[in-house]
Amino acid sequence: MRPRIAVVGAGAVGGYIGGHLARAGHDVTLIDPWPEHVEAIRAGGLRLSGMTEAETCTVRPPTMHLTEVQSLVRETPIDIAIVAVKSYDTEWATMMIRPYLAREGYVASAQNCINEAAIAGVVGWGRTIGCIVALVGVDLVAPGRILRNTALAPEGDAAFRVGEVHGRATPRIRAFAAMIADIDSVAITKNLWGERWSKLCVNAMRNPVSAATGLSGNQRDRHPVARRVGIAVAGEAVRVGQALGYDIEHIGPFSPDRLAAAANGDDAALAEVEARLEAGSNVAARSDQQRPSMAQDIAKGRRTEIDFINGFIAREGAALGIATPANVALTDLVRRVERGEIAPAPDHLANIPLR
Repeated sequence: MRPRIAVVGAGAVGGYIGGHLARAGHDVTLIDPWPEHVEAIRAGGLRLSGMTEAETCTVRPPTMHLTEVQSLVRETPIDIAIVAVKSYDTEWATMMIRPYLAREGYVASAQNCINEAAIAGVVGWGRTIGCIVALVGVDLVAPGRILRNTALAPEGDAAFRVGEVHGRATPRIRAFAAMIADIDSVAITKNLWGERWSKLCVNAMRNPVSAATGLSGNQRDRHPVARRVGIAVAGEAVRVGQALGYDIEHIGPFSPDRLAAAANGDDAALAEVEARLEAGSNVAARSDQQRPSMAQDIAKGRRTEIDFINGFIAREGAALGIATPANVALTDLVRRVERGEIAPAPDHLANIPLR
């Protein structure tokens, strides 16, 4: 029998994962707090689309509102709970699904940021795995409609990376990877923490810059100041992660050392990183409409994950005695935009220190 799967948080990422698992025939139930989204899926199905026609489909997985979760007590226990809520909602979402897990059931974090410890604090480390959404950019464009605006992963790369917290390739992580492979390419990592920090660096250099400026992903990477700010915050993040002892994986196409060098005044490294960022801002790899999740949150008037991305890097750096002025300044800027004190604009970046 196929495992019973619940996706807690069926927004852009969770809905995309759960929808395509349902498309592949897996037993998936979606759980979401937005009533209009839940009702739209129930009425007309969940419509998924991407940058190619082959990615377009409509699926009709069972979908429930948070207020209906207690009805799971009358159903078969959940084998796999995929938590895809915002980082600040991790603990309550995990606590909500915990009573309905099977005896051997476990929870996968398919989120930005590093939330495995928060999940393990609720269900235990033995019931916690990581699912890094590495090369998938998605947007919940309307109730019941999710758009992927990045290309499918190129051959030889992995759109998802999954791993156990202890790094071993267990039977359950192999089975989970095989399931995720029905969506896009996947790799099993033995270095979950290094992968997580690498993705944190990617998020730190992309999400808040778009959120603070209103620039799309491609516009951001074509903008000279926005590129420099992204490189500065990523360089600081690399230094903090290395000081914490993480074996940081490649950050997009860049080695962590090369990215840190670009941030630290190495002119050759800076020219190389900037050229590759600008070259990547093309519609074949990423739609011009693509905006990272934090920019989507700003546009929709929602709370962002800034305190769990750049704010987290700044706090970890402060605890180690490592200065992170770009991350501190960018965190403060996004908070001002988030509160509605200022509107997103590229001019705001002029006050972000680059060294």
